Amino acid sequence: GGACDLDRNVIVLAEELLPSDTVRMDLSHVVGLATHLGGATAHTAIIARTLGIPAVVGLEGWEEISSGTEAILDGGAGTLTVSPGEAEREAFRRSDAARREEEQSLAAFRAMPTATADGKCFELFANIGSPGEVKAALEQGAEGVGLFRSEFLFMDRADLPGEEEQFEAYRQAVERMEGRPVIIRTLDVGGDKKLPALPLPREENPFLGCRAVRMTLKRPDVFLPQLRSLLRAAVYGDLSVMFPMISGLEELRVAKAMLEQAREQLEAEGVPTGRVKVGIMVEIPAAALMAERLAREADFFSIGTNDLIQYTLAAERGNENVAGLYTAYHPAVLRLIAATARAAEAAGIPCGMCGEAAGDPLLTAALLGMGVGELSMSPRLIPRVRRLIGGLTLEQCRARARELLSQSDEGAVRTFLMSQENV
Repeated sequence: GGACDLDRNVIVLAEELLPSDTVRMDLSHVVGLATHLGGATAHTAIIARTLGIPAVVGLEGWEEISSGTEAILDGGAGTLTVSPGEAEREAFRRSDAARREEEQSLAAFRAMPTATADGKCFELFANIGSPGEVKAALEQGAEGVGLFRSEFLFMDRADLPGEEEQFEAYRQAVERMEGRPVIIRTLDVGGDKKLPALPLPREENPFLGCRAVRMTLKRPDVFLPQLRSLLRAAVYGDLSVMFPMISGLEELRVAKAMLEQAREQLEAEGVPTGRVKVGIMVEIPAAALMAERLAREADFFSIGTNDLIQYTLAAERGNENVAGLYTAYHPAVLRLIAATARAAEAAGIPCGMCGEAAGDPLLTAALLGMGVGELSMSPRLIPRVRRLIGGLTLEQCRARARELLSQSDEGAVRTFLMSQENV
């Protein structure tokens, strides 16, 4: 079903939208998405933010809204106002004008370097799902791609993409980034991401099952073609390979061995390969607790907060019944982030973050103060975060981190962050 906004464009309304539904949608007239199921870090919501489309999830009473009904969707507030009155229309027009004015003021920050007021440099990267999204990332001032979600090449199709098709996609991405770093995550499916061409066995708890790197290590017929295509594409730019959902050294070593196997195959065939850095997503508490040891065998870390929160707090990221428990502001999550960043710094490797918390302006200062050197986010968030960083000093960031990590509960964390918002 759908509801129309004031300009007669379409707000898509549904009980649930799968990631493949969102990717397949004709977006020329879609101005918003509203669903009953899912949370703010469900993949449909993430894709919507990447595409710059406001989204509301966890909507109640959606089935009672008939097609053609006028509505105002506020993605920031997470509300859908059905059949708005004149006062609500006027309030919407004012807030929309203010939003457009704010976007204009941020335009100057797209081309600036990312640095604090006292000259400490950081990096702001973009999360993307296809080579076609590189243009928007560069327009917003992305200094690299911190997360290329390779699974979107596999979605919404009856067959798996072959090595050549994947190679072309990765090559285009690195070439279009013109020498800037591109971190490509290997196939990450399972949980709420299902592939018609790769049916996975039914599991009672798929988020705790055979997903991400666990699945690809069991399927060399799927994994090796991807690794081969990544090594081939690395000839054309600065490409790094990132393994998702690593829980310990054994998985990392086996994944690296398969990458080396792919390289040996290509060299035996006389096919050129490029050098790649090999990193891991730290998104399982076990990896954060073992970060000091993992840092000796990985070239970089990228903290995936969406899953790190889910697994630390035992709160499924797309389950509206536990949405109140799911938050990056829990002290346990913050301490795992800080421990991971400290371990990376001690080992002399970079530590980035590519989960949704990376684009949360309330957390920016504290994350930098913890030692996270690169934040990767939806492209449209980059200018705002860059402006924020430019108004901070490194000591302010470190002080913010120390204070944040001393809080004992989520409420105290939230109160502290809100008190610092305009400081």
